[in-house]
Amino acid sequence: MQPRKIKLINYLAYGSNDLFGAGAMAIISGWILYFYTTFCGLSAVQATAIFAIARLLDAVFSPLVGHLSDHFYTTKLGRKFGRRRFFVLAAIPLLPSFAIMWISGQTFWFYLVTYVLFELVYAFELIPYETLAAEMSKDYKVKAKFAGCRILFAQTSAIMAGFLPAAIINHLGKDSADTFLYLGIGAAITFMVTAGFVYLFTWERPPGETGIAAREGKLSLWDSFKALYANLFSTLRIRAFRQHLGMYLGGYISQDIFNGVFVFFVVFALGATTADAGNFMGFMAFAQLAAVAGFIWLILRIHPAPSYRLAVSFYALAVLGFLAIYLISPTDLLAWMMAPVLLAGLGRGGLNYIPWNIYNYMADVDEIVTGKRREGAFAGVMTFVRKTMQAAAIAMVGLILEAGGFVSKAKTQSPEAIATILTVLVAGTLALLVFGFVVSLRFRLNHRTHQILMEEIERFRAEDQASPTPEHRAVVEDLTGWRYERLWGRG
Repeated sequence: MQPRKIKLINYLAYGSNDLFGAGAMAIISGWILYFYTTFCGLSAVQATAIFAIARLLDAVFSPLVGHLSDHFYTTKLGRKFGRRRFFVLAAIPLLPSFAIMWISGQTFWFYLVTYVLFELVYAFELIPYETLAAEMSKDYKVKAKFAGCRILFAQTSAIMAGFLPAAIINHLGKDSADTFLYLGIGAAITFMVTAGFVYLFTWERPPGETGIAAREGKLSLWDSFKALYANLFSTLRIRAFRQHLGMYLGGYISQDIFNGVFVFFVVFALGATTADAGNFMGFMAFAQLAAVAGFIWLILRIHPAPSYRLAVSFYALAVLGFLAIYLISPTDLLAWMMAPVLLAGLGRGGLNYIPWNIYNYMADVDEIVTGKRREGAFAGVMTFVRKTMQAAAIAMVGLILEAGGFVSKAKTQSPEAIATILTVLVAGTLALLVFGFVVSLRFRLNHRTHQILMEEIERFRAEDQASPTPEHRAVVEDLTGWRYERLWGRG
């Protein structure tokens, strides 16, 4: 079947969903702990409990959504609306749940229920969406463009997450909790519009190309649960995916730790304002946007792993720059902050783009092992691991701050609390960056090895009995972690 022509509107529709995917996470990771402890009267321990409970529920829900979307063609709804795109469409009326999270002055139980509700809606929409680039094209460079477009929108949302709170604070005053409610309402409306855009201008593979036949019949809920964790753990048997997860977590969780304390660092360690913190985050996001454009070009020339290590280096230098500014205590703080802010943005832009570029090829590596297209299973694992580790990072930040003497709603903090903020910002961020850097040294998926992988997949499809060349065998075995004789469902 002739591939459909991909137009600019298709790239834009696919990419726009990260106004939701990345935008929601940027707002949550940058502001939720500050909002809970400053305007809601919650302690760091209570905030930690909210994140932990949400993760326990998500441990079942996220992989289940991925598994169900892989098999949704076996239902009438799946055949009518698409096995992936049905979930995007159904999520639209649920997305206002994001705004409800930001109502101040409520009880712990209110914040627990609203946070959990949004996290489940987030997984329900995002996991099927994340499969669409692999559904729409098999071409390496086209997938790279899809990933680049997605991250460009993600960085745009990060700019909004930084500057909009600062603008609203300047209008309403720094002590107004309505800042976050208005931000939540505007974000929820944006999320609904972009989900509709995605549904209208994306598509999926025909059912016959998925390797999951209609003869499997309609899956019962119990059948889905039985297969759920078998699929979950089987994805981790793919070597390239394990390495990808390591790079992904090193790049993203380092940012979650940084985001969780950056506002506290600016306000309490540097003595600036909340609006200043928002502006710094906005400028950082502008640099991230520029960096994505650069890394799209770079990754096609020096490949993903070296590009990733360059991004890690930029970000690590920026973190050390923030520490130096605290130690120097310059009089012109705003001018001094711009250099590490922009350098951090360059590194973070690369760290945001590169793992999602790599992710688009993981189902190809899996296909040569299993003989099936399981994008949903990988999306479920990615979202589950991402959200679990993000919640753990935010929760750990909260616990460490409280143990270090941080006091909720206080206008100033003790020297011990400020030292704790610095330790988390610098040591916590750098530790994750080093981890990702080390993992990347063994990652070998690039344009050349992906081409070899796809050639071998076509040989298996054609039932070619000839032995592979030594180079092809070595490449495929390195990417998959499996012996060649066990591939294509023989293992």
